[in-house]
Amino acid sequence: MNRYITRNFIACALAVSGILTTDCFIPKLSPVLAQTSSGSGLLDATMPYTILSIAKQYGPASIGKDRQGDPMITGTIKDTKYIIYFYGCVDGKDCDDILFYAGWERRKDNISRTLLEINKWNADTRYGKGYLDEEGDPCLEMVVNIDYGVSRKNLEDSFNWWEKATTSFFRDIVED
Repeated sequence: MNRYITRNFIACALAVSGILTTDCFIPKLSPVLAQTSSGSGLLDATMPYTILSIAKQYGPASIGKDRQGDPMITGTIKDTKYIIYFYGCVDGKDCDDILFYAGWERRKDNISRTLLEINKWNADTRYGKGYLDEEGDPCLEMVVNIDYGVSRKNLEDSFNWWEKATTSFFRDIVED
């Protein structure tokens, strides 16, 4: 290893540790920092209207507020109505993560599913968590961690997984 490379390596190591900062080091590091900055193109839960625009790619969707004043998206994906709740919000903004939710009312003529059947569905399925609510109606949730940002493609993929989960849950649990 020549002296120039060794000297730059030591300077870089000291700069990363905070002991030394050099002007020549900062431009080399800035592309890495740019990937994690707010201008990086990453999406997070502080961007409800951007999330709404993605939801609209999968069907009708609108934005409103929940009881706490936090953003809430309601939409339809493959004939299933769902809600996206925003969590960890401060004064109705600056939210941390989102949760997809769908619930179905049990029809009187429908044989209700047992917890054992829903537990089996949960065990066999990677995305989504099914359960029965207080009235015995089947519900499905899927948490999406976007706290520190995800790419648009990643969030679109979460919508794809939600679509698969709701389709599977409806077929296996809600329908007879």
